[in-house]
Amino acid sequence: MRKTVCITGATSGFGWACAERFAAEGWRLIVTGRRADRLKALTGQVHDVPVHAVQLDVRDLGAVQAMARDLPEGFRDIDVLVNNAGLALGLEGAHEASLDDWETMIDTNIKGLCYLTRCLLPPMVARNQGHIINMGSIAGNYPYPGGNVYGATKAFVKQFSRNLLADLTSTKIRVTNIEPGLAESEFSIVRFQGDTNRAAAVYKGTEPLRPADIAEIVHWVTSVPPHVNICTVEVMPVCQSCGPLAVHKEA
Repeated sequence: MRKTVCITGATSGFGWACAERFAAEGWRLIVTGRRADRLKALTGQVHDVPVHAVQLDVRDLGAVQAMARDLPEGFRDIDVLVNNAGLALGLEGAHEASLDDWETMIDTNIKGLCYLTRCLLPPMVARNQGHIINMGSIAGNYPYPGGNVYGATKAFVKQFSRNLLADLTSTKIRVTNIEPGLAESEFSIVRFQGDTNRAAAVYKGTEPLRPADIAEIVHWVTSVPPHVNICTVEVMPVCQSCGPLAVHKEA
């Protein structure tokens, strides 16, 4: 029986790679993103499986509710929700950062994820079947200069995932938080407002994670036996590790 996965932020990076990975296994796809042209390109690329593409800004609660309400026949029983839509903006210290950037990260990484979960979880509970996969980050575990609100949003994702598990203990629904480290996609280009040179410098001299690596992990957590829940996956490239605590010493 063909399963259905809903992937937010599917127009690039992890989301696009997840769509390709699940399509390779014959899954039915619901893909969302803000860029209509990229959704069209993705739909053309995974044309061998049923695809329902929705131009969607996850920050818009009304649009999320309409998407959930208006799912066409054959796409209504969602087996897996991949809450992938999210972003980082800026790397300034908290005293210099843009409040607009902070609001955008909070609205996307926290509120958007909550909107999708709240709208798509009740049918899963009614069917007593489903899997919520949230895209966190090691930034939710380990602070770094300039990470301020971005890291805080990902710490929220971690705790929200744990609390979902607590709420769903009496059901067969699974919840997983994926926490990638250094990964090369459009992430840094978005963070640095399209400055490709600055973005490329982040990965210079490294072998970072790739979107396909994360997609493989996302698919894997859905493939374990149904009584098994992979709660958290923290993943870094081998060139990365947790750093020592910073200590500032006066000259």
